[in-house]
Amino acid sequence: MSDKKQAIQPDMSIGLVGHVDHGKTTLTEALSGKWTDTHSEELKRGITIRLGYANANIYEEKGIFYSEKTKPKDAKMVRTVSLVDSPGHESLMATMLSGAAIIDAALLMVSANEPCPQPQTVEHLMALEIIGIKNIIIVQNKIDIVDEKQAKSNYKEIKALIKPTVFKNAPIIPISAQHNVNMDLLLQTIMEHFKVPKRNPKDNPMMFVARSFDVNKPGSQIKNMIGGVLGGSLSKGSLKTGDKIEIKPGYMVEEKNKQVWKSLTTTITDVMSGNDTIKEAFPGGSIALLTNLDPSNVKSDSLAGSIVGLPGKLPEVLDELHLEITLLERVVGAKDKLVVNPIKMSEPLMINVNSATSVGIITSMKKKDTVMKLKLPVCADKGSRVTLSRQIGQRWRLIGFGIIK
Repeated sequence: MSDKKQAIQPDMSIGLVGHVDHGKTTLTEALSGKWTDTHSEELKRGITIRLGYANANIYEEKGIFYSEKTKPKDAKMVRTVSLVDSPGHESLMATMLSGAAIIDAALLMVSANEPCPQPQTVEHLMALEIIGIKNIIIVQNKIDIVDEKQAKSNYKEIKALIKPTVFKNAPIIPISAQHNVNMDLLLQTIMEHFKVPKRNPKDNPMMFVARSFDVNKPGSQIKNMIGGVLGGSLSKGSLKTGDKIEIKPGYMVEEKNKQVWKSLTTTITDVMSGNDTIKEAFPGGSIALLTNLDPSNVKSDSLAGSIVGLPGKLPEVLDELHLEITLLERVVGAKDKLVVNPIKMSEPLMINVNSATSVGIITSMKKKDTVMKLKLPVCADKGSRVTLSRQIGQRWRLIGFGIIK
């Protein structure tokens, strides 16, 4: 991989969220030139199942901003951002929440040809607020297939949706991702509205793993095989080629009839941003770590939800959470406005923390201390925010959040 050109790492990660089929993947392609739905099941079904990543360069000439696809010959590259294309389908909310842990800002897609809000539009807006994303731009897509009256009516619906939220002053940009209409205005708004977060590169590194995979082709000879790849985003610190790293929770083994989780250690052999090699990775943008891990450790996203850092510097692995819980008034995303009933003893809830997803059973309930036994352990600091979802019908629905004590 060392023959690849050196690249500039994106300065931040921007999530694309919103209801299914509102144009997230089309916009990602318009901004980056890359189609992120590459998983075979995604291509068959036409929806995003896994998180997709693409780096997008922003160009400027005479005060006008351009994407890779639309730039004039003499335009100057002024910024690179990483786009995280999250699934919009209601049954894939857990994947979206996992992706939200590694983004700094978000583009909320709203289709101009449908009534607003759609169920997942509300759900994703609420999820962004819960996990602490403050910066969003609302993208009113598909204006090419509605008339002026319908576009204005849809705009008013969007304003009504965000009025009671922390996003009430978010910009709303009408576009057609399919036909590159108003993309210059969207890029200008990204430049002005999404400022690079302040970061301390000297912090102990912490990377949230969103994907893990084996890049070797079936039948590869052992001497030609390369180690497993970890994809995700650094939340703090930096990582570089040659660093020894630890991965938690790691892998499960049976010891004395008990399931025990042991961390993995390995060495970084290369750091990638998009298709390019970078010397050192910092927070901002999605990255891939090439490692010496046995490929069997990483296949089928088996390490997704893990945390990577320096050996001995990561938070502890928790198979039980003590939470201070805040419940929402109503169930998010349900078509009927269902009131959130109190949590009960022995109730199973789905949790998302950092990029990890697990299911926990309530084992104890006190005034400000709810204890939950997890089926799959997570690695997280005290003070981390955990989203809580309840199974209603056949779907997991967002009902609140908790803070790890």
